[in-house]
Amino acid sequence: MIYLDKINSPQDLRKLNINEIKLLSAELREYILESVSKTGGHLASNLGVVELTIALHYALNTPEDKIVWDVGHQSYIHKILTGRKNQMSTLRQHNGLSGFPKRAESIYDAFDTGHSSTSISAAIGMARARDLKKENYEVVAVIGDGALTGGMAFEALNDAGRSNTKLIIVLNDNEMSISPNVGGLSHYLRKVRTDSRYITTKRDVEKLLNGFPLGGRKIKSFLKRAKDGIKKMVVPGMLFEELGLTYMGPIDGHNIEALLESFKDAKNIDGPLIMHVITKKGKGYKYAEERPNEYHGVSAFDVATGQNLKSSTIPSYSEVFGEKITEIAGKNKNVVTITAAMTDGTGLNGFAKKYPNRIFDAGIAEQHAVTMAAGLAVNGIVPVVALYSSFLQRAYDQIIHDVALQNLHVVLAVDRAGLVGNDGETHQGVFDEAFLIQIPNMTIIAPADYREFENMIEFAVNEHNGPIAIRYPRGNSKGNIDKSDTAIEKGKGVVIQEGKDITLIASGSMVKTVIKVREILKKIDFDAEVLNLRFTKPLDEELILKSVNKTKKAVIINEGPLYGTAKIIKDVIPNSVDVILKTLPDNFIKHGSVEELLIENKLDSQSIAEEIIERWRKQ
Repeated sequence: MIYLDKINSPQDLRKLNINEIKLLSAELREYILESVSKTGGHLASNLGVVELTIALHYALNTPEDKIVWDVGHQSYIHKILTGRKNQMSTLRQHNGLSGFPKRAESIYDAFDTGHSSTSISAAIGMARARDLKKENYEVVAVIGDGALTGGMAFEALNDAGRSNTKLIIVLNDNEMSISPNVGGLSHYLRKVRTDSRYITTKRDVEKLLNGFPLGGRKIKSFLKRAKDGIKKMVVPGMLFEELGLTYMGPIDGHNIEALLESFKDAKNIDGPLIMHVITKKGKGYKYAEERPNEYHGVSAFDVATGQNLKSSTIPSYSEVFGEKITEIAGKNKNVVTITAAMTDGTGLNGFAKKYPNRIFDAGIAEQHAVTMAAGLAVNGIVPVVALYSSFLQRAYDQIIHDVALQNLHVVLAVDRAGLVGNDGETHQGVFDEAFLIQIPNMTIIAPADYREFENMIEFAVNEHNGPIAIRYPRGNSKGNIDKSDTAIEKGKGVVIQEGKDITLIASGSMVKTVIKVREILKKIDFDAEVLNLRFTKPLDEELILKSVNKTKKAVIINEGPLYGTAKIIKDVIPNSVDVILKTLPDNFIKHGSVEELLIENKLDSQSIAEEIIERWRKQ
C-alpha cells in the first residue's frame, strides 16, 4: 500500500496529486475487500463511494467542514482516511469500531447516523447553527437515491429550498447509468449556472430590470418563463430546481477530476445546492458489481470466490417467515405483503416471484407502508407488513393513529426483534415491544422456535382479527422446545416444564435461555417451573398467578428495556412473591455479537442462574 500507508488524516490526503489519488483509490478498494472479508460489514456501498469520499475530504477542510453521512454504512472509506485505518480489523466487533459514524469515535464524525433519510434535516440544522453563531464552514449531506424515497428527506428538501441556507447535498445515485449526451449538456449548464461571474451578472441584470417601469418587469417575467421552459426540457434536476435548490449534475462519481472541479464550484454557491453524483455499487469487485444486493451487507467471505465463510444450512427466521406466508397466501387470496425496501432482508423474495402483484415495496418509507396497510385492511385485504424492529420505530404514529385506533387487521411481522448484534445502537430491536404493548387493541406474540413461529403466523393471518405484531429474532433457531406445536390460543401461554421452587417467565428467544437456566439450577436441586408466555399482550395472568402462588419466587426475563414489558408482567404478580427482573439496562446497547452482548448485559443463562443462586440458595 504505497499511498495508503502515508494517509493518517485528510491533511495527508491533500498532499497527493491527481495521479496519486487514482492509485490511492485502487489501494482503498483492495484494503476494504481485505478488511470486510474478515470482519463482515457493508461492502458494496463502500466500494462505490471511494472516489466520492476522497474528493470530499480533498476539497473540504475537514473536520472544520462537516460531512453528514445518510445511514452511514458507506462511511468505511471516510473512517480509513480520518485516522482509523489501523482499527479496521475491529470493525463491528465487540468494543471495536462502529460500522456507522459516531461522534464519540472521531472529531471527523459530525453526526451519529444509522437509519436513512435523516442527513439533510441534520445538515440544515447544523448549517443554521453555523449561521446563527456567525461561523464560516461548509456543511455537506451525503444521501443515497434509496434514502430519498423516505418522506423525511423530502420534508428537509422542501425546507432547505425555501431557505437561503448555504448547504451542499450530495445525491449518491448508484442505480442509474450516465447518458453521455445528457451528461455533457448538464456539465455545460452546471458551469453556466454555478459560475460566480454568471451569478453576479444575473443578479445585476435582475436589479436593473426591476428599476425599469412596467416594461422592465414584463421583460424579466418573459425571460424567467423562457428559462424555466428550457430547463423543463433539458435539465434532469428540474424537481430540485422547483423546490428551490440549485441542481448540479449528473457527475461521474468515479471521475476524481470531475468531482474535485464540482466541489470547487459548489463551494462558491450561496444557498442550498444538490450535487447529483452517479456511482456504481460494488465497483472494483466483480461479485459485488454483478450482485450488489447480495453484497450490501456480508459476513466473512472468501475474496477470491465471493463465498460466505459462515454459511448455514439451517434456515433463518426471515426465511421461515417468507416460506410460511407464501404458503398461506396460496390458500388465502386476500393476503398481501408490504416491505420497506427490504424484500430480500425480510425473506420475501419467494413471495415476490410467486405473487408479484400482491407484494408492495414502499421504499424506505415505513410510515407510508403502515398507513397503506391500514388502507388495504379497511377494504377487506389482510396486509402483512414485514419490517425490522429498529425501522418499525419510524412508523409509531401510524400504528397508533391509522391501525390501532380503527382496530384494523394489520399483521406486523417484526423481524430482528431483540438484540441484533454488530450494527449496534441504531439497529438493536429492543424497543418495539415496550411501545407496542402500550397501544390499545394491539396483540403481541413471540415464537420460541420455528414450529411455534409457523403456527403464530397462521393464527395472526387467518384466526386473529385486529392489529397484531409477531416479534422474531435475527438468525436461525436450532431444535424445538416442548409443547411448541400446541395450538395458539389468544392470550394463552404454556408451562414448558413444571417445578415447585421458582417460576421462570419468558417469551420468544428468551425461552430457550430460561430452559438452560433451569438445567443449571437443577444441578443444585432448585426445581424451576418454566413458562412460555407466547403472548405479552394480552398476558396470560391466570397462568402466571397459578405458578407464582405455588413457588413464591419468580424471575422475569425479557430482552428489552427495564421500563417495558418486564415491569408490566411484574405488576400482575402479588407483592408476597419475591421477584427478580432480568432485562437490558437503561441505556443504548453497542455493537458486538449477540452472545457477547447477552453476557455483557447479564442476560445469558449462566449469569441469570448465578443471580438466582446468590439470591435464594440460603433460603
